Amino acid sequence: MHRDDATKQFHSGDDRLAELIDESQPAELPTPDTDVPMVSRSVRLPLETYERVRAAAEARGIGVTTLMRQWIEAGLADLDDSTTVSLADVRRALASLAHPTAA
Repeated sequence: MHRDDATKQFHSGDDRLAELIDESQPAELPTPDTDVPMVSRSVRLPLETYERVRAAAEARGIGVTTLMRQWIEAGLADLDDSTTVSLADVRRALASLAHPTAA
């Protein structure tokens, strides 16, 4: 059925449109990864940069936007001295202190 025809039927009180809606399968929507309200913003990246971000996200088993959000949050935390660092970074830093390299 064409959209205009469906709209006309709806406004004329035709029950067939309501019946079609009732019989349709519910849409499978993705589950949000957070309970916090989100704002969508568009970011323009060079292709090479995007591919590097995508590969980093895949390596971590998370989505690209989730990884970018984590990086932004970590950068903002650094600005206000409530720094968030990954456990892997902490371990690397401690390991480098335990075994200093010769300069």
